[in-house]
Amino acid sequence: MQASQIEMVPFSPGHLDAAVALSRQAGWPHRAEDWQMALALSDGMVAIEGDRVVGTVLVTPYKQDCATINMVIVAKTMRGRGLGRRLMDAALRIAGDRPLRLVATTEGLPLYQKLGFHETGTVLQHQGLAGEIPAPAGTEAATADDLPGIMALDCLAFGADRENLLSYLAKVGAFAVIRRDGGLSGFACLRVFGRGEVIGPVVATNIEDARKLIKHHIARRPGRFLRLDTTAAAGLSPWLAEHGFAHVGGGIAMTNPSVGDAAAPAATTFALANQALG
Repeated sequence: MQASQIEMVPFSPGHLDAAVALSRQAGWPHRAEDWQMALALSDGMVAIEGDRVVGTVLVTPYKQDCATINMVIVAKTMRGRGLGRRLMDAALRIAGDRPLRLVATTEGLPLYQKLGFHETGTVLQHQGLAGEIPAPAGTEAATADDLPGIMALDCLAFGADRENLLSYLAKVGAFAVIRRDGGLSGFACLRVFGRGEVIGPVVATNIEDARKLIKHHIARRPGRFLRLDTTAAAGLSPWLAEHGFAHVGGGIAMTNPSVGDAAAPAATTFALANQALG
């Protein structure tokens, strides 16, 4: 059956069980709750063959600043038939004129390049069991009053307003912060995800503060399975490996500037682990 015979329909909560099954087939760790979070923050489409979901894509808008394309999955039996291109075309229509970002697998890279995306960096996924370490000095649990400050820092680091994402994370996760000079200078989020928990996003003014914020969560989760995604440019990968979090894969960060670039991150802000939905 050709991809042209497949129906494309809006992604609804009724498709979540099938989406979970599709991501498991692809070897991804997402639970139903992880898909629910992604869908709550996104718009998307599913590809249907008969009564079977054979493809998914989600577009997460950050107001008009930019959008990220997530959860692009094509069933193994449908690969090589142009379905990935149809899903991406649908995503581009949903995104409208927003600048776009995504994290590509090696397999998906040629398609994204044909669509005008170019590489901006390398994402490195680290995971492992948290060891017993002392809690760092200078970090503390965030309060509800810290959320506006966290949002402001994140906007500087990410280059877009992720208010909806951070509000959601505040409900399902826990934030650690660093206070300096009467205000917030960094934060890190921890939430349940996949096989265990994920640390991210993390934003700090320097690499030492980033390490402290990560240690804040590690110290409180001895023996737990943790994941953290960083970038090659951040320089944290060797340090994470030394602390028992092996580099197990990753992806290629890409952007599509054809509709204009999103605001550039602040040069003085150190950011990592921003792929919070994947």
